[in-house]
Order: sequence, then C-alpha cells, then structure tokens
Amino acid sequence: MDRDGTLIEEKEYLSDPANVAPFAGAAEALLSLQTAGFKLFVVTNQSGVGRGYFTMQDVHRVNERMTQFFAPNGVRFEKFYIAPEAPGQPSRGRKPSPQFLLDARDEFDLDLAASYFIGDKWIDLECGWNAGVKKSILVRTGYGRKLELEQASRLGAAMIVEDLPAAAMWILNTP
Repeated sequence: MDRDGTLIEEKEYLSDPANVAPFAGAAEALLSLQTAGFKLFVVTNQSGVGRGYFTMQDVHRVNERMTQFFAPNGVRFEKFYIAPEAPGQPSRGRKPSPQFLLDARDEFDLDLAASYFIGDKWIDLECGWNAGVKKSILVRTGYGRKLELEQASRLGAAMIVEDLPAAAMWILNTP
C-alpha cells in the first residue's frame, strides 16, 4: 500500500516524524488484514529526497515513527519500499513502476494475483495494475477524493472506498 494519504495524513513533503498522523481506524484495519493472512508492505515515492528537501534518513525516521504508532496494535510491516527520486530522474521503482511489487513477490513469495494495492493517487492504482494485482483500491483520503472527482471516467477498473478501514472491510468480504 501507499504511505502518505493512505496510512497517514498527507502532509506535503513530510520529513519530521513529529508530524506523522495515522488515519483513524488504520491500525485496526491493518491488523484485520494481517490476521486474515495478508502481508503488509509500504511502497512510497519520496521525491522530496531527490528534490533536496530532506534526506533518506528523514524518510526512515518518519517510517519508524509510523511503525511505532501501529506496533502496539500488533501491526507489522514486512518491508518499506522507497523510491527517493524526483519525477524525471532515473528510478528503478518509482510508482507507477511495478518493480517494488515484483521485488516483494520474489522476496516474500507473494501471489500478486491474490494481492491488493491501496492508495490515494492514480500512480498507486497504476502500480497495482502494472504488477497484476487482484484489485487496485482508491481511498478517498489524501488526494483520493480529488482524483475521483477529476478522473471518474478513468477509474472503472479500481475499487473506490472511503478510507483504509473500508478498503480492509471490502478485501475481507470479497471472495
């Protein structure tokens, strides 16, 4: 899944761990997915690094703070995949590239056709589609509501839900 706007509140170029704010119900939603057997991965573009706004160390500190928020509920992220390049810079994994999902497949023996990608941007949906996931899910948090309003005609292949808890509920209730 995506990080900013999906798991935690979107704060443009977030680099200070003190500003990490998980969405309400996110921890419980993640735990329900994990309990059902899903492995949790975060795939995030962090172009602020490539633009020189902050460092990879800042990204790791933000990820660690986010992990600390979710850990008391028993949530465990298998791995964070981070693309630090700015748009236009050569990048192996910058979304919408499916490369990090393919890496996770190989490293953790995942079945991408039985997996889901959750995000709030078009590039998140594309990343999932490009990797062949079962369904890309757009949350209306972060930039999701704006995307839905502006690009509704392009979103037919996506499942659109209110937030991460709704995404988890949909996944868990879909055969």
